[in-house]
Amino acid sequence: MNSLISLEKVNYQIADQHILHDVDWQIPAGAHITLTGPSGGGKSTLLRIIAAMISKTSGTLIFDGQPIESYDPIMYRRQVSYCFQQPTLFGETVADNLAFPYQIRKQVMDTQRVVTALNNVGLSERTLLQPIIELSGGERQRVALIRNILFLPKVLLLDEVTAGLDENNKQIVHACLRQLNEQDHVTTIMITHDATEIAAADQLAKVVAGRLEVHT
Repeated sequence: MNSLISLEKVNYQIADQHILHDVDWQIPAGAHITLTGPSGGGKSTLLRIIAAMISKTSGTLIFDGQPIESYDPIMYRRQVSYCFQQPTLFGETVADNLAFPYQIRKQVMDTQRVVTALNNVGLSERTLLQPIIELSGGERQRVALIRNILFLPKVLLLDEVTAGLDENNKQIVHACLRQLNEQDHVTTIMITHDATEIAAADQLAKVVAGRLEVHT
């Protein structure tokens, strides 16, 4: 597989604190990758650099054949989507959140597509009218995931999205991610400490004290 993302000698530091050291990483298109390592080792920082949420201090980051700096930030983030462990939902209802990807593209929400996406993660059409304050943690995570993938990105970055979910919700999220990766060919990179998720990966990457180790 060709590399969709290429990092060469990527460093990140704040003042005199070095958080990432000379990271080299070739990420194949369509891969399913897990990223592990001790807390505070730099995993989330690395993912946020790939997501263009923060800027590397030095080094090269190539996405789809072009330096990341050559992309319009808004267009880039539509291709490289980031899911948080504790997602922020806004507005009053689930529909407010799932209409958002359409609104920013100046499109009318495709209700049938949205309902199908809800069904794929075990939620019904009635969920659209549900107030977000009534959602469980697992439901919030599933709604946030749908919001990120209604317009399929090329890359989905997942920061411990199953941490704290019960086994049923984990299985639902796993099935959704498996479909995205295997059928829609979305490249997925998941920060996790879950042994089952690690075992299912095509590639295992580990960040320890700011240095990256990659195992295939």
